[in-house]
Amino acid sequence: MKIIYFFEYLVSWMVFLYLSANTFYLLFIALCGRLIKARTFGINADKNRIAVLIPCFKEDQIILDTAKQAKLHDYPASLFSVNVIADKLNQETIQRLKQLSVNVLEVDLNMKSRSLHAALESELVAGFDLVVILDADNIMGPGCLEKINSAFQAGCLAVQCHRTAKNKNTSVAILDAISEEININLFRRGPAVVGLSAAPIGSGMAFQTKLIREIFSTEEILANPGEDREIDIQLMRRKIKMEFLEDAFVYDEKVSSAGVFEKQRVRWLEAQVNHLKRFYDQDMKSAPRTFLYYNKLFQNILLPRVLTLVLFCGVFFVLFVQNILHVNLFHPNPIVWFGVMCLYFFTLLISIPPVFYNWQTMNALSRIPLLMFTMVKAVFQVKKRRAEFIHTPKSYQSGENK
Repeated sequence: MKIIYFFEYLVSWMVFLYLSANTFYLLFIALCGRLIKARTFGINADKNRIAVLIPCFKEDQIILDTAKQAKLHDYPASLFSVNVIADKLNQETIQRLKQLSVNVLEVDLNMKSRSLHAALESELVAGFDLVVILDADNIMGPGCLEKINSAFQAGCLAVQCHRTAKNKNTSVAILDAISEEININLFRRGPAVVGLSAAPIGSGMAFQTKLIREIFSTEEILANPGEDREIDIQLMRRKIKMEFLEDAFVYDEKVSSAGVFEKQRVRWLEAQVNHLKRFYDQDMKSAPRTFLYYNKLFQNILLPRVLTLVLFCGVFFVLFVQNILHVNLFHPNPIVWFGVMCLYFFTLLISIPPVFYNWQTMNALSRIPLLMFTMVKAVFQVKKRRAEFIHTPKSYQSGENK
């Protein structure tokens, strides 16, 4: 019995310390993100030449609208180009893209990182100072390229735009939109305002051309379906901080069903697991052990929020049972546990923009238990070394809900 009690005591304290560290770290970042104003850049008369790259995998139903919106963007037309990297697109779609005066690079590579590498090694980026990476469903908000240009004129080498929801057409889409904004505050705005590096999202990113070509020439990124995570590592190794542009909006389609949510989260979980393992690869031994390094390492030890909620629910159930049975199964005191839970929920609440505090969101919250179950299912679908890209189909049209 003593061994069982010691084991239960040890496990409960380990869970408590992990969740407490998780909570207090995120609370600090969340408060900074809300209380400290993000850096902004004034309009600069000097203009960079910008190549907009849009990797597209089987997205015939949406890429034409995306490319058209990009071509109409309010930046001097002679100073930017729109380039679609067409993987598995129909020939009819390719011809219609060319009619829009969009450059098209046809590839058959089945992975976003390899498609981007092909484009970066082609003539598409020749003579351009900056590269902007969008997804096939992304629409740049007014002045986006202008703000990106100003940031690089001020000396930035990598920036992450403010990606935000394009659609809120279902309860799942609303919850995904809220999740995006929480991520923005906890992993982009918050770290940036305290002098750390914003984490790349995977789209709505901009880089100095030479830098991003160098990053996409590494062996590690070409075999990695989670290329944004590897970009994060490569920037960290070069001691380059990614800036966050609060007012440079990129509208992104949110998943509208639990099925697509599950596929997307499987991909994200695999990327996080592989990213954490990367810290122990041979090439990472030479990475400088800066505060930036340890911050990134800690971020990757954090559980995704939905799984953290699942873990808190599990703890709450154990505390409820021990109260009924009048036994002491979990440590420390239940009041302390309750305090940590409240702080975690407070962290999430202050990271949600006020625009989401409405009855539509209240109705969407009823879907959280389903998404928690979906996230648990996703955990059991994670593969250690998946070679193929998990495709999450997009179909929402841009002009309807911006």
